[in-house]
Amino acid sequence: MTQRETTAAPPRAEWTGQFGFIISAIGSAVGLGNIWRFPGVAYENGGGAFLIPYIVALLTAGIPILFLDYAIGHRFRGSAPLALRRLAGKLGEGIGWFQVMICVFIAIYYTAVLAWASSYFVFSFDLRWGDDAAGFFTGDYLQTAQEPFTMQFVPSVLIPLILMWVVALVVLGAGVVRGVQRLNMIAIPLLVVGFLILVVRALFLPGAADGLNALFTPDFAALLDPSVWVAAYSQIFFSLSVAFGIMMTYASYRRRRSNMTSPGLVVAFGNSSFEILAGIGVFATLGFFAHQQGVAVADLEGLKGVGLAFMTFPAIAAQMPGGEIFGALFFGALTLAGLTSMISIMEVILAGVMDKFGLSRRGAVYGIGGVLALVSLALFGTTSGLTALDTIDNWANNIGIVASAVVMTITVLWIRRAGTELSGHLSALSTFKVGRTWLFFVSVLGPIVLSYMLVTTIIGLIQEPYSGYDTGYLAIVGWGSVVVMIAGSIALTLSPWRYDPTQFTPWPPVAKRSARSAKRSAKRSAKAAAKAARNAAQITPATTNGTDR
Repeated sequence: MTQRETTAAPPRAEWTGQFGFIISAIGSAVGLGNIWRFPGVAYENGGGAFLIPYIVALLTAGIPILFLDYAIGHRFRGSAPLALRRLAGKLGEGIGWFQVMICVFIAIYYTAVLAWASSYFVFSFDLRWGDDAAGFFTGDYLQTAQEPFTMQFVPSVLIPLILMWVVALVVLGAGVVRGVQRLNMIAIPLLVVGFLILVVRALFLPGAADGLNALFTPDFAALLDPSVWVAAYSQIFFSLSVAFGIMMTYASYRRRRSNMTSPGLVVAFGNSSFEILAGIGVFATLGFFAHQQGVAVADLEGLKGVGLAFMTFPAIAAQMPGGEIFGALFFGALTLAGLTSMISIMEVILAGVMDKFGLSRRGAVYGIGGVLALVSLALFGTTSGLTALDTIDNWANNIGIVASAVVMTITVLWIRRAGTELSGHLSALSTFKVGRTWLFFVSVLGPIVLSYMLVTTIIGLIQEPYSGYDTGYLAIVGWGSVVVMIAGSIALTLSPWRYDPTQFTPWPPVAKRSARSAKRSAKRSAKAAAKAARNAAQITPATTNGTDR
């Protein structure tokens, strides 16, 4: 083995404390999906009744897999490729690089949405979209082309896209504490306060009660539909940022002796609370819009995703008193939520590259980040950007992330059989202990549900072209993205390490705990043996007397 391979890795960056970790993890979890996805998914899947499968999914899949990410990242002190390499060898490293590749694809399109949101924040002050919000978005702003691929750049998109990349790279270049943590310390309070103001304003709009009734009136019959339960697990899974390296990387920046599970509960329930708050704000606003149109909420279109954010909400702002401020609050919140999530996605990529190749943070940020920025500009700064974004987003999330979760849980918990080690690590450090129930959820129930989601999604994409797009285009951009993710993960796994990844000693509390457990077991065994001996001594005379008689 060469000297280069045996050199010890440099010290790892650390959060300043538990609050810095919690606020950063919440910043990652609270993103665009909380605002534009959860309300529509809940409405379409039973309204108030959807909260039942949602809570079940949170407790049986979301939190358990979140704890799994925490345990791996913290115990093995590394990015996704490094931590999983230390845990499960080259197979684990390959899974880690697949998670990094997922983040690569998400990062290049997520920044485009940030560019749109920041543009609309500026547009809000004069309601530039006028009376035709949908036409303005796809026509005047994006200048969407019919062709699937174009190299015709759109200045109104390209300029804010460049600015968002500059902001992201500057924050990341400043480091884990001075950049990532500091941004979240500022952005998350601003996001919460701004969104609370928006929600309170929405609740006093005419028709707001109709919107809330539409969202929360329970349809308990929907609970008999398996697709509703799949939707709940899907929402929890994507919303918590689990199984694609983020929480594993963030946990690796925690200090050695750190409580892991209690902060995880804060992150999980904080994320879900924001989703419910978003649901209230969004549907109160939709109730007002339906009231203005003289129709029922059910008759409205564009209730989630890009349509909700950039078509429906601008149209609503144009019709309400003080719409300029309302629009600025909404798109400001969208920008802040997206930026904190974007930073966490990029951190997965940078941490993996720095661990593997020994690059400095600035070298990784401005080298790797610069390349990704150029790709992002080429794909999403053009007139064909919307179609590419929609396609890559669907395949990266519904195929890439779910497949990553299935393979990771099976590898770690069934092939490597590390469940007891990881649960012991969490329990040794945390006030909230985990044990057999957690192991069942994360090693049995989780993989079963996620495998079902993955299979049904693949069958659906094969049977019917996604969004009616051309099948050739979907094969290249959609399935091609997954192929590139797999190929990239294989190539990166085969690349040599700058530092020897095996030069590592896991944090010792589990070993100490095991030693204490062994001593306790030995004492119990000794006591049991002594008791058995006493019983035998008492029984022998009686037995002898009986025989004599």
